[in-house]
Amino acid sequence: MKRRTLLMSSSIIPAAFAADALATPSAQDSQLSKMDPDFSAIEDYFLKKEMPKAGEMSVKNRTMITLAALTTISGVTRLHQATADALKAGMSVVEIKETLYQCAPYIGITRVESALVDVNDALQKLGQNPIPTSQSTVNETTRFEKGLAVQKGIFGNAIDKMHASTPENQAYISKQALTAYCFGDFYTRTGLDLKARELITFTAIMCLGGCEPQLKAHTAANFSVGNSKQDLIDTIMVAMPYIGFPRTLNALAVVNEIAK
Repeated sequence: MKRRTLLMSSSIIPAAFAADALATPSAQDSQLSKMDPDFSAIEDYFLKKEMPKAGEMSVKNRTMITLAALTTISGVTRLHQATADALKAGMSVVEIKETLYQCAPYIGITRVESALVDVNDALQKLGQNPIPTSQSTVNETTRFEKGLAVQKGIFGNAIDKMHASTPENQAYISKQALTAYCFGDFYTRTGLDLKARELITFTAIMCLGGCEPQLKAHTAANFSVGNSKQDLIDTIMVAMPYIGFPRTLNALAVVNEIAK
């Protein structure tokens, strides 16, 4: 099956290199193979031989989703290897960093800070400058206005209705912070396009689990920005080994419901 190239503007590694891009052995893999050979063999086949052949997503976007999933579940033991895989698949340092930053409004800053420590360490060991050029396009006076424009561009009139119905004592959360921080500070950044950011958001919410109302909203948002049902199915497949089947099947049910 031919793999599609989505989302990010820089060059994409051809799908033929999928196994190579995701199969570099890590110290953790070596240790696991010695101490738990049966589990290691099952994991190795599933992650490195079977999974890369499933779906239609490019290798580059698979590594982007993997980074977002590992950041969300605090999978720090795998982030060094995931960073190496992302670079090998064609992700730039900016794209890697922006993938982690985009998770912050959904999983909280502490998990992102923890992931950044490991990713920055990996980048330095791989000979990359971990300090990217700023991708910010807003300041303290424009973040709400520009965030609102992005928010309305994705969700339409639903934002005005939400703002109008928000009780005054909840307005800071649902109006100011959600619009200015989540959409103004993050969605307006360069480095990743809107389609990539919504896929990352979908990944983060899915990996958290128990957030189906928000997952439904961002499934619809993905369709709004031009991602397809297959894009979301592929995203679910990539995250599946790290989040298990309950969250995987819940996410798949949400996508099927919203795509009707």
